[in-house]
Amino acid sequence: MDITFQDLSSTFSLGDIAASLALSFVLSAVIGWVYRATHRNVSYSQSYVQTLIILGMLISLIMLVVGSNIARAFALVGALSVVRFRNAIKETRDVGFIFLVMGVGMACGTRFYLLAVIATVAICLIIGVMYRFNWFALNVQRQVVKVQVPPDRDHTHAVQDVLLRLTTEFELVSIESIRGGALTELMYTVRLSKGTEPGELIAALSELTGGQRVTVLTGYDQTDL
Repeated sequence: MDITFQDLSSTFSLGDIAASLALSFVLSAVIGWVYRATHRNVSYSQSYVQTLIILGMLISLIMLVVGSNIARAFALVGALSVVRFRNAIKETRDVGFIFLVMGVGMACGTRFYLLAVIATVAICLIIGVMYRFNWFALNVQRQVVKVQVPPDRDHTHAVQDVLLRLTTEFELVSIESIRGGALTELMYTVRLSKGTEPGELIAALSELTGGQRVTVLTGYDQTDL
């Protein structure tokens, strides 16, 4: 028995629906596993990966609904435009995976099954190669230095004198008034000189701050006083 769904713009069978949703699920799951296997930082989220799979299937469903009807496409765009997402994307790489599952879902929903499979395999292989050989890595270790000083006078030059002595380069990122104006926080990015330990930098800066807080952030490790 042939079960088909027909409207003014397109015709698709129950088999088309099953094939599109099943293939988008499988390919999105593959992409999710690749994301999990190649993730480097501590910001990994199981919820994010599950959302990738749901998004791939959802895009496939939307493409089945839209078909070749331009009016319906604009109606869906208008309906979806009211949705607001408040979770910030932690890494730009995560955005790439979102677009990848969207593209695969679109290919499945428009029944370009071979294209969806080939694109998933090819792009996932490229991601794996970049992860395996650590492409475009920049082996530069930088630290973030936060110095809290009293606002009674300008401590910038004194702090920079210490940084000139103990670092190879530094850059002032921000100057912020904190604690209701009771303190001023200076934030720098620096590269420590060879043989200089974070503790030495903290000790030198602490002499200028009048006992206020000095923080050196190195990667995910924090040395604090």
